[in-house]
Amino acid sequence: MAARAKQIFRRLFTFILFAAFIASMFVYPAWYRRQVNKVKGMYYVAQGDKYLRKAKFQVAIDQYQKGLEFYPEHYGAWFNLGNLYVAYEDFYSAIDAYKNAIKYNPDYVLARMNYGIISSEKLGDFDGAIEQYDKILEIRRKLVYIPFVFNNLRSYKTNIGLAYYNKGVAYRQKSTYIDNDDENREEYLHRAIEAYEDAVKILKDDYDARYNLALAYHLNGDYNLAGLTYCKAIEIAPTNYEAHYNLAVLLNHLKYYKEALTEMHKANTLISADDGDSNQSRYVFDVMNDVTRRILSSDGGRNFLSEQFDMGENSSTNGLTYVNGKIVASEELDKSMMKNFQTCSAKSIFRDEENLDD
Repeated sequence: MAARAKQIFRRLFTFILFAAFIASMFVYPAWYRRQVNKVKGMYYVAQGDKYLRKAKFQVAIDQYQKGLEFYPEHYGAWFNLGNLYVAYEDFYSAIDAYKNAIKYNPDYVLARMNYGIISSEKLGDFDGAIEQYDKILEIRRKLVYIPFVFNNLRSYKTNIGLAYYNKGVAYRQKSTYIDNDDENREEYLHRAIEAYEDAVKILKDDYDARYNLALAYHLNGDYNLAGLTYCKAIEIAPTNYEAHYNLAVLLNHLKYYKEALTEMHKANTLISADDGDSNQSRYVFDVMNDVTRRILSSDGGRNFLSEQFDMGENSSTNGLTYVNGKIVASEELDKSMMKNFQTCSAKSIFRDEENLDD
């Protein structure tokens, strides 16, 4: 008898729950519709992810758009959609997509970062970009460190460093494009320098951060800091020609012509090896010709140039082998060339500010 009573009670309880569920569907129909739409949206977003992995970008866009019609709160789909629009160079649509990603997740650092980069680099909206980078710097993440399991400290610090770096880029671009306002131009350049300096404190071995800091110093007339920072960028990434080239330009301006020619030769070698475009090569040769002319007019200039270019029929110098004036490829050659590119021979010049000419 007791067992039957328990069975009846269970059935009654199940019926009450079912009835309550049916009743809630009539009382809260909007909530249930949202859940159904969310499921549909998640399905289409998953399809978008699948086609994105297959590099079928237009199909992925269509699937994300369908998914977002049902589930507009999916900030990850908005972010991916923004990246796809960038791939198609539809930058205004990309900005709208990133805005929606941020709307539904204000702490979405990657969406804010991409929003800023596109705003600054493609649309010229420097203020909008700087606003996004400042928002990133305001975000405070809970840092979690579990040895050998999980550590978000490194990624958090990297994002902060990149925000400072990109902020510096935006300010420098803003200083470049402003017209007839020397005071604000100088202020924006100073802000760029401050941002770059904060960036290199975190991104210690990042070539772009060091190079752009050096360039900002150079533009601001801080030649000693510019020279030292170009040298640091060269030590980090010796095969990038830009730092060699700009250092040569700076040395030429400071009348260190022999050192300038050395760096210009490195820049020319790197551009040639990288199949650089003709405009880059032309600029390099123009500076090289100017520097060579100045060296020839100086005392001992001809002897210096002879030492730089005079190779016998067969000779060996610094571990490199030359045959009929051509370098023979070898492991020693690779090591020696890398050491040569990485060595900033003009670094000692910038240690003594008394040597600098305005």
